[in-house]
Amino acid sequence: MLLTDKVALIYGAGGSVGGAVARTFAREGARVCLAGRAQAPLDAVADEIRANGATAEAATVDAADEQAVEAHAADLVERAGRIDILFNAIGMQDVQGTPLTEMPLESFTQPVEVAARTQFLTARAVGRRMAEQGSGVLLTITAEPTPVENLGGFGAGCGAIEGLWRGLAVELGPYGVRANVIRSAGSPDAPGVRAAIGVHAGDASPEQLAREFGRDTPLRRAALLAEVADVAAMLASDRASAMTAALVNVTCGAYIDV
Repeated sequence: MLLTDKVALIYGAGGSVGGAVARTFAREGARVCLAGRAQAPLDAVADEIRANGATAEAATVDAADEQAVEAHAADLVERAGRIDILFNAIGMQDVQGTPLTEMPLESFTQPVEVAARTQFLTARAVGRRMAEQGSGVLLTITAEPTPVENLGGFGAGCGAIEGLWRGLAVELGPYGVRANVIRSAGSPDAPGVRAAIGVHAGDASPEQLAREFGRDTPLRRAALLAEVADVAAMLASDRASAMTAALVNVTCGAYIDV
């Protein structure tokens, strides 16, 4: 297993991406600590992980609350001894569907401000402790900030996250801490993506939907949640020990790296 005895903290673990990553990390041997704003979805993921024989705990933590984030990180280190992995799947509260020239300022800046605040607070709290222990991996997920109409401040928010992660990689690298970003184009088996493309649960299998959603990619399909989570597990593992400051393309070629 890739993550045996690792302690992993996943923010947004009650959502589709965070939940998939938490399940995969647990399958690969990690002790997973699930954090988010709503307890019920966190408990559902934790119960599923424990039912499969792995270790999981869940805590309600608002990633935008500086004191709560710091207190939770300190408590986790005190109980577990360390934090080996941080994975952020935190929503940006973005507003989409309106042209930029018609969008209120607050609607545009909201995802940028939410992303900057939550990603900074969580990475700072965990990164500081990883630097002290001399090891660790900081991971987050964005979408390629390619210009697409009516996305509002979503692309700017993704750009802010990626800029922050580059800075973390440079500053924390000398302390043995790696920082990488996964870029996703959206997974068709995520409920939000299914809804966005007008497909209801049960209308098609995840594999059929992946082919339809990603028909214009080089692989003629889109990446499923489990595939994104598998890449996250690899990046979090010692197998990726030479990787930092990387933007990892997990899009089946929907985005072409240049």
